[in-house]
Amino acid sequence: MQSYKQSALVLIDMQRCMSQASSWPRNNPEAEDNMARLLTAWRANNQTVIHVRHLSSDPASGFRPGQSGAEFQARFYPLPHEHVADKHVTDAFSGSGLEAYLRSQSIRELVVAGVSTNYSVEATVRSAGCLGFITTVVSDACFTFARLDLNKKICSAEKIHLMSLSNLDGEYAQVLSTDAVLKS
Repeated sequence: MQSYKQSALVLIDMQRCMSQASSWPRNNPEAEDNMARLLTAWRANNQTVIHVRHLSSDPASGFRPGQSGAEFQARFYPLPHEHVADKHVTDAFSGSGLEAYLRSQSIRELVVAGVSTNYSVEATVRSAGCLGFITTVVSDACFTFARLDLNKKICSAEKIHLMSLSNLDGEYAQVLSTDAVLKS
């Protein structure tokens, strides 16, 4: 098992609109508490924290700049010395300068948490793996929402979450719990 002393914690899309009620059920109701535990540990050890923020150009999006939904949730607000990577698509590496920042800081290991597991988390972790970063996804510090599949049947948030983590585990990243990461 790897040591997380030199890893950057990457928190994805922990913005206000993600904490607002959704018409679709979500999984992992404890995810934000686990993210907060990780953030507290990284800060206490003066480790690198990266906040990924989605900024949409879609006028109907809750992530559109200038509205409260695009702002960070209070408990995930970046400290002045913490890096913020702004993205405009699901992948945090695409057009954000994140890779250049990580390489300039000689960071090779990432611990990823955030939302949504099957969108921004999965896309970002796939890119991280392809770019050669050693990546861990914290399974209980991510969540997603139920949605319709191609047959127009509801697929539960938990099933989607588990499939996304299964897609990543062993190929692009290792998947561990918050407790496992914090014990390392």
